Amino acid sequence: MLNRRILRIKIFKSLYAAVQTWESASPASLADVQAAFKQSAEATRDLYLFMSGIVVPLTELAAARLESARHKAHPTEQDLHPNTKFADNALARYLSEDPEFIKQFQKRKFSWQQYDLVLKKVLNNVAAKDWYKAYMDAPGRSLKEDCALFTHIFEEEFTDLPELQDLLEEMNLWWNDDLAYALTWCCRSFSDIAAGKPWRLPPLYQSDLLKQKSAAAVDDDSAFAARLLEYAYCSYADYSDRIAALAEGWEKDRLVLTDICLIVCALAECTHFPNIPLRVSMNEYVEIAKYYGTLKSSVFVNGVLDRLVRQMQASGEIVKA
Repeated sequence: MLNRRILRIKIFKSLYAAVQTWESASPASLADVQAAFKQSAEATRDLYLFMSGIVVPLTELAAARLESARHKAHPTEQDLHPNTKFADNALARYLSEDPEFIKQFQKRKFSWQQYDLVLKKVLNNVAAKDWYKAYMDAPGRSLKEDCALFTHIFEEEFTDLPELQDLLEEMNLWWNDDLAYALTWCCRSFSDIAAGKPWRLPPLYQSDLLKQKSAAAVDDDSAFAARLLEYAYCSYADYSDRIAALAEGWEKDRLVLTDICLIVCALAECTHFPNIPLRVSMNEYVEIAKYYGTLKSSVFVNGVLDRLVRQMQASGEIVKA
């Protein structure tokens, strides 16, 4: 499930959090940082599962509204004979009857019952969209069509919904910034279900998924993440001193901590993973800096990283296969 870009981001965040504790009475140890990283990794998959679980209660809410309209004091013809296409959609029925999905969802004690305000907001937003109306007006019903509709909902209705963002932040601190990636995997699952494949909880690391699909050797993402986190943590003091030495006119304590942590992670990767091309590693952290640093972070990270890598190549500290 987790690809290398997501792993690099989580390692950077874990290092950043750890460094902030070093001046405190209880500084984070390597074991603490490793445990936090594992929690963060599992949290992304949990978020995928939690968001997949919105399909059933959203459908139940739609059905409840139709039932309520039938029992109005003066129901209209439409109230008495409503279009039940969404309320009877096959994807919700599939997930509500799938034992593995139910098992994994209940194992984590997830529930959408107490979040009815979010469900109502989503359903109201969806019902107003032209693509939803086209779905409701289209003749025939199929699992494939229902999966396509929910893919549309997940792609367009969740990433910018303030009520959902507030809910996720309240539920789990590790879910911050992971929503878009988790939703992508929800849509992948819907596509698989539409194609007749059974629902399966994705492996935590993308390399495990690739190993299932290919007989060729695949580098282990779990080992990559564990080694990179350890190297970055243990080399932080040395690498941060080198960064400060190159940042002319700036004292070390005045440098942006996010930038330092990104460069440290990049140097750890460049130094200890000879099979990963330098340009790949460097570009990855420059891209991450665009989202997690200041306006000038990507330029700063790129410039300092380029100079340090050249120095370390010349000294023999960085040798690529």
